[in-house]
Amino acid sequence: MKVTVFIAASLDGYIARQDGDVSWLHDPAHIDEGVDYGFNTLLTSVDALVMGRKSFEKVLTFGDWPYGGTRVIVLSSQGVEIPAPLRDRVESANKAPADLCITLGRQGLNHIYIDGGLTVQRFLREGLVTDLIITRIPRLLGKGVPLFGALDAETALRHVSTTAYPKGLVTSHYCIGSADTTMTS
Repeated sequence: MKVTVFIAASLDGYIARQDGDVSWLHDPAHIDEGVDYGFNTLLTSVDALVMGRKSFEKVLTFGDWPYGGTRVIVLSSQGVEIPAPLRDRVESANKAPADLCITLGRQGLNHIYIDGGLTVQRFLREGLVTDLIITRIPRLLGKGVPLFGALDAETALRHVSTTAYPKGLVTSHYCIGSADTTMTS
């Protein structure tokens, strides 16, 4: 199974301020009008999006649901309150990442998108991520929620592409050769 992380981070590697605030990601000084930075292309290529409860709750504060009809699975060991209008496409699961990949593979899914700091870190630690697409925002936060936590081992990446945008955002795509893409049985 292809497992893609698609996420934005500050140049110093943070995905949110210490209090979880991500408003800096949408600063007009950095956003090129009419550019989606590959988001819609990715969203149309995946069978599902997996995110953690905190990320799900943060996305709900944005107003508009950014994932359209894409199936969303919220990983949580706690209960997740899913608003009625989203219940046809959002579900919760209390599974380890590898177990979830096996379940989704058995359901015929081939490509999932992973979002949210802790969820990304869990999938990386279990060696499940095949692709990392990281957009670096030209801002130093100094402290905050790190994109990457401690890993059990070094992880070699293979550069696929990098795209620089006029207002300073830089998106890089990497493949992880050691990811186990056979988690289907």
